[in-house]
Amino acid sequence: MDQSTIDAHGLSADEYQRLLEILGREPTITELGIFSVMWSEHCSYKSSRLHLRRLPTEGARVVQGPGENAGAVDIGDGLIAVFKIESHNHPSFIEPYQGAATGVGGIIRDIFTMGARPIALLNSLRFGALDDPATRRLVDGVVAGIAGYGNSIGIPTVGGEIAFEPSYAGNPLVNVFCLGVAKADQLAKGLASGTGNPVYYVGAKTGRDGIHGATMASAEFDGHSADKRPAVQVGDPFMEKLLLEACLEVMQTGALVGIQDMGAAGLTCSTSEMAARGDVGIEIDVSRVPQREAGMTPYEIMLSESQERMLLIARRGREAEVEQVFEKWDLHAVRIGEVTGDGRLRVRDRGVVVAEIPNRQLADGAPLYDRPTERPAYLTEVQQLDVTALPAPADLSQTWLDLLGAPVIASKRWVYRQYDHMVRTNTLVLPGLGAGVVRIKGTSRALTFSVDGNGRYCYLDPGEGGRLAVAEAARNVACAGAVPIGATNCLNFGNPERPEIMWQFAHTVDGIAEACRALEIPITGGNVSLYNETDGQAIYPTPVLGVVGLLEDATRVLTRMFPADSLEIVLLGEAAGELGGSEYLKVAHGLVRGRPAAVDLDRERALQRLLVDAARDGLLRSAHDCAEGGFAVTLAECSVESGGVGARVELPAPAGPDDRFALVRALFGEAPSRVVVSALPEERDRLLARARAFSVPASVIGHTGGERLTISVAGAVVAAIGLDEAEQAWDNGLTRHFETAVA
Repeated sequence: MDQSTIDAHGLSADEYQRLLEILGREPTITELGIFSVMWSEHCSYKSSRLHLRRLPTEGARVVQGPGENAGAVDIGDGLIAVFKIESHNHPSFIEPYQGAATGVGGIIRDIFTMGARPIALLNSLRFGALDDPATRRLVDGVVAGIAGYGNSIGIPTVGGEIAFEPSYAGNPLVNVFCLGVAKADQLAKGLASGTGNPVYYVGAKTGRDGIHGATMASAEFDGHSADKRPAVQVGDPFMEKLLLEACLEVMQTGALVGIQDMGAAGLTCSTSEMAARGDVGIEIDVSRVPQREAGMTPYEIMLSESQERMLLIARRGREAEVEQVFEKWDLHAVRIGEVTGDGRLRVRDRGVVVAEIPNRQLADGAPLYDRPTERPAYLTEVQQLDVTALPAPADLSQTWLDLLGAPVIASKRWVYRQYDHMVRTNTLVLPGLGAGVVRIKGTSRALTFSVDGNGRYCYLDPGEGGRLAVAEAARNVACAGAVPIGATNCLNFGNPERPEIMWQFAHTVDGIAEACRALEIPITGGNVSLYNETDGQAIYPTPVLGVVGLLEDATRVLTRMFPADSLEIVLLGEAAGELGGSEYLKVAHGLVRGRPAAVDLDRERALQRLLVDAARDGLLRSAHDCAEGGFAVTLAECSVESGGVGARVELPAPAGPDDRFALVRALFGEAPSRVVVSALPEERDRLLARARAFSVPASVIGHTGGERLTISVAGAVVAAIGLDEAEQAWDNGLTRHFETAVA
């Protein structure tokens, strides 16, 4: 085959040689296309699989771990929680609305493919600096796409996170998490079996949108990347709603053997992976595939990533039941082939064979690379931080307000007010008030979930950044009162062919693995997104962790807000923070330097268990973890909301040398394993005794009330702001950028 054609399909010389050995001949153009997408980084994980094996994936509650469309954990009463996080980064840069919308559609299909009804969505977003007009355009499109799809299909988007850094300017990150609930005995899988069983195509017609989308997601961007718009899929949430209901209904008939979403690599991926899992073959005829465009070739049909399509394996003799269900929902359900016993993917076009490939070698036989790693040279410089060389803030109160108005910290109301977060009436905590919480209908319990990550931390120390991402996501779940029981991850990195990127990846995975083991939170699946760089400039290494927790008594759920006056304010954990990698350092000095504060995983585990225990027994009225911006920002976030109450607190004098930044560390330094909680005065002694029992430092630092936030140290007021000015800074920090853009 012509070398330029091979190169255009992204296969290396060694990979093409391996293809020839598998086939024993030159490939047809359709076979070349099939191999190119299945062996792409996006589908095969050929650079990451070696490292992902180090993640803990087993646990007492794990029902389904990695390898299926989504993970599942036992939540009692014969029910399971099904969840996963996926990325749609490259498509969202090229076409923000459709890229984000189809990312939502794809993750929803991953959940209901498992037999679960999706009940909640979260998203984790990263963009370039907000003073860049291109960033505002991307944010507008992505948020509208998430809202447009989620709102239309009727699944609430109940929260998430959003950050802004120059490194994401050419590669925004759009990571979407979905959670569903199913009966444990009705878990469905993407498996083909039973020679002679019919293969059904259901859902929307196939078009030319999305062809080579998986290949596009496995390459760097350059100045011409915006020309790749045809590779971005177009979504139809109304079609997906019909598909969701029809698939869940057909699963109840018992006529189904297996089911899989036609996501990345479309019909190619679903046929080959289902057959490989069942160690069988599949034969289809693409001329039977419903098509919305004239003259489509077998190559285009097999590689199309048109949305809202599923592949089903039905039980022979029960075809009528399957067809009747989909007819009821006014959907296409077309028999396009059957399961065979020869282990091969055979593609015909009007009876003529255009591709014939051994399934296992195609789906599981992609090259496995142990790519070289090398510590990035930049770390030696950026990990050095001499705060004494920096000017000290002249006014700590103004610095406090500046941090509250920083886009990373400021209210995300502009984003989440576009989402329907109350649809289906399961939502127990409104967006922005803490981790997402939805009730498990028919029980007294709720599921709690959070997505978290900090690319800045990972840029400065990948291993510590991985540990911190797990700890924060789990801590947010525990702050709501829930026990963390499972996790999913989305690992966003640059070009793995660069040794320094693989070093970042390997160390981050090790950090995640260590934290998950220490906190006893298994990884049930996830996603790896590589090649997130433009013209050789990579994004910050950005692992995003989605952690799910179980809240036994939904009436005990906690939020970040101080709910009343005259409550005791207690700091759980140490008072001091560090400035390395902090939001203070970025906002006040424009620096990303130093090392993030290290997490002591034993202390973190003890803190989370204390939170769950104290919430269960009604000892807490609110809980909010110290994250970006440190203690002062956390305190303000416990108060800034319509109807919020003020607070007066006293911190201990900073220990150690008396330098100009001692107060800055106390107020704005960042460190893990710290939570600000409130409690009734009569519960104070019980709470402190409980903290001692868990070996968690606990200090009563003040009380709620009034219309100001005041922080004293060693008896002297060091910073004070009014609730009204705090709310104004916090509320306008993000919104003002978009009001300016519209004006």
